[in-house]
Amino acid sequence: MIFWIITILTLVTAAQLMRASSLSRKISNKKEEDISDASNNWNAFGFALFTIAMFGSIVFMLVKYGNGLLPESASEHGQQIDFLFNLNWIIVFAVFFLVNGVLFIFAIKYRGKKGQKAFYFAHDNRLEMIWTVIPAAALAVIIILGLRTWNDITSAPSDSTKVVELFGEQFSWTARYSGEDNKLGYADYKLINGKNPLGVVTPESMVLGIAEMDKTIDKLYSRLQSDSAGTVMFSEAKVHEMNSRMEKFIRIKERIIKMQNHYTADKLVVANDDFYTKSELHLVVGQEYQFVFRSKDVMHSAYFPHFRAQMNVVPGQRTKFKFKPIITSKDMRVSRENPDFNYILLCNKICGESHSNMKMIVVVETQEEFDAWKKENTKTAIVQK
Repeated sequence: MIFWIITILTLVTAAQLMRASSLSRKISNKKEEDISDASNNWNAFGFALFTIAMFGSIVFMLVKYGNGLLPESASEHGQQIDFLFNLNWIIVFAVFFLVNGVLFIFAIKYRGKKGQKAFYFAHDNRLEMIWTVIPAAALAVIIILGLRTWNDITSAPSDSTKVVELFGEQFSWTARYSGEDNKLGYADYKLINGKNPLGVVTPESMVLGIAEMDKTIDKLYSRLQSDSAGTVMFSEAKVHEMNSRMEKFIRIKERIIKMQNHYTADKLVVANDDFYTKSELHLVVGQEYQFVFRSKDVMHSAYFPHFRAQMNVVPGQRTKFKFKPIITSKDMRVSRENPDFNYILLCNKICGESHSNMKMIVVVETQEEFDAWKKENTKTAIVQK
């Protein structure tokens, strides 16, 4: 209530001041377009105060809050990203202060004076060359450095790089690690079920997948037969929907049968040592990782803010990126003076009503700590006989 009273009083005061100014001009027999040198000088003085206040407040906020834009980088390539980020800000602020500084100085220096007329010119090739070449050179530097960093981030991983799959679904993440062979077993969405949540391809999972399809097809066929016999009545829309579903599952079953002929035994053994977890993503400090992303349902986006990494997770496709963590979770807690700090994996796409809950704690630790965690907190990724 007090806010609205103050707002209304301010508007009334401003209106009265404008009215008083208009009456003053009428009393002095001055036209509205007649502005005295004194008025121009006062405007220039006010403009100068505004310029000093604006630049001063920007410098103050940069000094006080400028280092809080991003958390400390915890990956090797993140330092390159931060360098580019800071370089862009340096260029932006340099241009901002230069252009606005010149604008305000000219507005003050060349304020209106009696007997002084503005000089008009339509074009100047030298000025046009300056404001074309300088921005082009600055953009070229940014683009070249950005491409170099991007090429380094997306280059082929080294032989020592560990492969990890991140599987996204509404609204959780699952991490599947390659085993001693550092190779992930093949996976296919058609094999996803309660016993095989990641759809890993094994002889057992294909047999189970066919059995699941047969069970579903038989159930739908039985319901359709009941409708035909008149023992159970369904609407035409429901009958059409059940027919469509049955045809879909028949096609999936046929594809799984083809998979049995496609995948030979030597291709499937790589999955035998894969293991997974849904609780936390654990990484070894100083170890480079190649992440492979899959989605079960809709588009997600794997976002690691502390590692300066993000990748879309697209249904039906595999996307990839790599990074090397360089600071353990324990060291980061000490650095930030926050014993509750944790790295985190987020979904950066609005993927549904519980999108904000789609997150996973990331723990960076030593190899010994990782091995101890692995024994107690992971499961084999293949379907057991």
